[in-house]
Amino acid sequence: MTTIRDVLKIKGDQVWTVSPESTVGAALALMAERNLGSVLVAAEPNHILGIFSERDFARKMACEERLPGQILVREFMTTKVYSVTSDDTIESCMTIMTNRRIRHLPVLEGGRLVGLVSIGDIVKAALADRELLIEQLEGYIAHG
Repeated sequence: MTTIRDVLKIKGDQVWTVSPESTVGAALALMAERNLGSVLVAAEPNHILGIFSERDFARKMACEERLPGQILVREFMTTKVYSVTSDDTIESCMTIMTNRRIRHLPVLEGGRLVGLVSIGDIVKAALADRELLIEQLEGYIAHG
């Protein structure tokens, strides 16, 4: 069973954060530069205050009259952040993401931020698991 630790070994543990006092425009520029769907919002390392995603921007900007450079991330971020550990399975992450309707999960170990996984990372790992199982079953059948 694939764990988040396995996913992070392939993906890496790089996590991008912004300050709650950063502007939405600056956060979007970072996300565009790094091809990210979200950034964690932290006042200091390992102290997550929220998450700011493309979805947060799209939903909240529609009713906003100010420009992104005039809005602070803390005004648009999601403050309820769900997290997982490296020992969690991809299946448990899929359940959390589906039930909570979220696309990103910070990975914490002992209160320390060690990574961030997206729904894309989880689907990719699930597909790799399925391919491996198919190969194993084909081998079993062929040498049965």
